[in-house]
Amino acid sequence: MAEALIVSGVRTPIGALNGALAEVPATELGAIAIKESLVRAGVDSADIDEVIMGNVVGAGQGQNPARQASIKAGIADRVGAFTINKVCGSGLKSVMLAAQSIRAGDAQLVVAGGMESMSRAPYLLP
Repeated sequence: MAEALIVSGVRTPIGALNGALAEVPATELGAIAIKESLVRAGVDSADIDEVIMGNVVGAGQGQNPARQASIKAGIADRVGAFTINKVCGSGLKSVMLAAQSIRAGDAQLVVAGGMESMSRAPYLLP
């Protein structure tokens, strides 16, 4: 059974609700983190087998936010991607699924993480 390792970790800054990052979509934040993570790990995006990203509030982001972030990060469109929603555990669950895929022999290199922009989430005022 293959061993699954985390080879890099990157995050974007945390901004205040409706603050400086309010207009940046979660998919763009995810793409920035993916791209930099690959650079820090010294991994060629052509070697990626799959992308798994956690995202809780998908409203208004379009179809498959993980796929959008993947393509924006420069990962080839032949690479599959899917978005997982386990509320606050979404990012961690994506890492768990990536590890399972590697250990099962389905993939060798998987990008996994989470992305969110609460400023862009729809909300109602009473």
